Amino acid sequence: MPKKNLISARAATEKAPSHLKEKYIVPDCFLPYRELIALQSTRNGGRSEGAFSSLNLGSNTGDIKEHVEENVQSLCADVGINPERLVTSRQVHGTEILFAENPGNYDGYDALITDRKNLFLCIFTADCYPVLIYDPSHHASGAVHAGWKGSAGAIVMKTIEAMRERFNTLPEECLAWIGTGISFEAYEVGQEVALEFPAGSCKCSPDRHNEQKYLLDLALVNYRQLLASGVPPANIERSPFCSLRDSNLFFSYRRDQGETGRMVSLIGVTSTESP
Repeated sequence: MPKKNLISARAATEKAPSHLKEKYIVPDCFLPYRELIALQSTRNGGRSEGAFSSLNLGSNTGDIKEHVEENVQSLCADVGINPERLVTSRQVHGTEILFAENPGNYDGYDALITDRKNLFLCIFTADCYPVLIYDPSHHASGAVHAGWKGSAGAIVMKTIEAMRERFNTLPEECLAWIGTGISFEAYEVGQEVALEFPAGSCKCSPDRHNEQKYLLDLALVNYRQLLASGVPPANIERSPFCSLRDSNLFFSYRRDQGETGRMVSLIGVTSTESP
């Protein structure tokens, strides 16, 4: 993978975000595993224009189809994978989990798992949280789309349990990355949403004119679910960024009022070691 396109999550935090233009961020927790490809894209370095500028990877956004296809091809070329080996799904904010045995575009799944080499699981987000999971003992991967509905339905816990049942995964051996989504400080929700979550996940909004609004910490919710599943704290990494705040790096559905692109969070095991 060309170094000019990639930066580790730790290195990214050491640079001024306003000057960071890398295309992909790689979780540091996955770096020791040379057989693994795992990343979250930024919005930089693509073909798309306008509200979708520039590395929009979402095909259901209203962007020009050919631009999205070029962006996908660019991503795969940078990473050194075959675009025909991607696994995607039309995400529906549910908790259905696909055991992926073949590449392709599926329907209705918000989590993907596999132990097959050269299959690359893709989750698309623009404020929801992506969670990537790796079981190095069984070379098994999981990718989770965790918006508020999926998080309320414990989709991360269900995914780890599915990996345990399918691959004999031991949670204490897993590594997990909670990628970039909308941060606690920026995610205001109504009382009906706040009531779906345990105490400590929300606090009243500081906007005194909106007393029925709350700030929801989805990153914390998913972190706690990983811990409850048995993943050790030392094995969990959390993105320091916010999709809404860091507009130079990420698309945000809320900030851009629905007209925006999508980042991809991708994970998969190759048949050869990646550089």
